[in-house]
Amino acid sequence: MRPFKLSNPLRKLTGNYPEALCLRETAKAGGEISKAAIARVWLSEGIPFAFRHCPGMYDIVRAWIGYRLGVDPKEVSITGSARIGQSLAPGKIGKPFDNHSDLDLFIVSECLFEKMKDDFCSWSSDFENGRIVPASGRERKFWLDNHERGLKVIRKGFLDSKMIPNRKKYSTIQNVHQTMWLLREKLHITDGAPKVKKASLRCYNSWPDHLRQVSLSLKP
Repeated sequence: MRPFKLSNPLRKLTGNYPEALCLRETAKAGGEISKAAIARVWLSEGIPFAFRHCPGMYDIVRAWIGYRLGVDPKEVSITGSARIGQSLAPGKIGKPFDNHSDLDLFIVSECLFEKMKDDFCSWSSDFENGRIVPASGRERKFWLDNHERGLKVIRKGFLDSKMIPNRKKYSTIQNVHQTMWLLREKLHITDGAPKVKKASLRCYNSWPDHLRQVSLSLKP
């Protein structure tokens, strides 16, 4: 029998909220195994930095989102600077989470993913055939970009709710948009809860899809 083997880079990574640069360096030194471990343990699980002073509030929030969107609370989580306390985004590496930060949520649910995908395909067809028209040139630019990018990210197993307009016809997306707006407002009036600029949601088809995409954020 052999003992479990832990790489030196991962052995040096301790604490719940390591610095963003430390995560990047560990991922680079430890290769794919370290990237996968970081994505699972530090970027997906545990109590997010934003709720570190009131972990129970995090579960209340997840249960509320789960009820509104028809998913299990365990499928709801947080990513970004609200997760580890600092941003991993290019150009923002190390930027601390504060009241001006966004709350980036993600859900891993095949059922919700399929519903969001159906709304995207419906919107994409409506836009392509002129059944729905953007309100401005700026909006048209965003729509064209989302229309082109949408099928690419769907093939990768995820979809951002912001890629589909908030319209009554696209009922699942409308519910997601409304839930994110209500979440921000409810956090602002709740004692002990983090205050954020806005809340957004990404849905993954499966955990492997989430792991693969999150690991990309650890590349130098």
